[in-house]
Amino acid sequence: MREDDGSVPDRTPESTLGSKLSREHVAALALVVTVVASAALLPTLADARPAYEIPVDYQQSSADLSEPSGEAWDSVPAASVPLSSAGASVPAADETSVESVRVEVARTNERLYLRLSWADATTDTSTDEISGFADAVAVQLPANQSERPPIAMGSTSNRVNVWYWSGTGEHEALLAGGPGTTTEIDEPTLRANATHEDGRWTVVFSRSMASDRANVTDVSPNRDMDVALAVWNGSNMERSGRKATSEWYYLALGPDTGGPPYEAILWSVAGLAIVFTTLVTIEGIRRTRGE
Repeated sequence: MREDDGSVPDRTPESTLGSKLSREHVAALALVVTVVASAALLPTLADARPAYEIPVDYQQSSADLSEPSGEAWDSVPAASVPLSSAGASVPAADETSVESVRVEVARTNERLYLRLSWADATTDTSTDEISGFADAVAVQLPANQSERPPIAMGSTSNRVNVWYWSGTGEHEALLAGGPGTTTEIDEPTLRANATHEDGRWTVVFSRSMASDRANVTDVSPNRDMDVALAVWNGSNMERSGRKATSEWYYLALGPDTGGPPYEAILWSVAGLAIVFTTLVTIEGIRRTRGE
């Protein structure tokens, strides 16, 4: 009988059984990970909401919603809205500095409240000096909600309302039918309050929900409404078309669908797929090597 010199693989029942168990363990682990994670994810998928939704919190009383630091805002969910340069045909249009704005929205039966907050280390509140520009923020809404307007200030046939606040302390309501066409409109129910603390501006806009005036947005409590945002950093020489803007989002004024954004769901599913694929690949390599 020849002695084992190590050149012949061990084919004993114990070795074969161990290799088989290892492969089965890997496959079982992959299955368990996928099943458990999927079970945890199913309720989330059922309650998912679109990524461009900004939730709206209903409150019976206005309380201190008009104040940027009001306690009533503590229970209002927030959305982070990314910003980028507007791409306007003005000098240095792409050189904007504000990357995102935090948005919280609440309503009562009578008024709509939007709280906007963004990082800005400086407080630019004056335009008196040469080349001096004030910080500012604006909210854009369709004047008529039958069709979504063009994002760049609407069009002549599909106008937008703009609520504008400046670091100078002024605020105004505007009507626009395309770039460079803004005109001020009388909107006595529009209010704006602002604070700058810990390197952040916080501005609260509020306005009556209902309006029966032509070219003035009527906010229905039962219908979602498009909204877009813009921010100017005065110390970065931002003004006019040189601004950081968002895409169209929408205020979830209609029936509540709840749940996390679709994008988060897709990333979670992609993560599970990567885990499963990695485990299967490892098992395939083991089989190729004869382990």
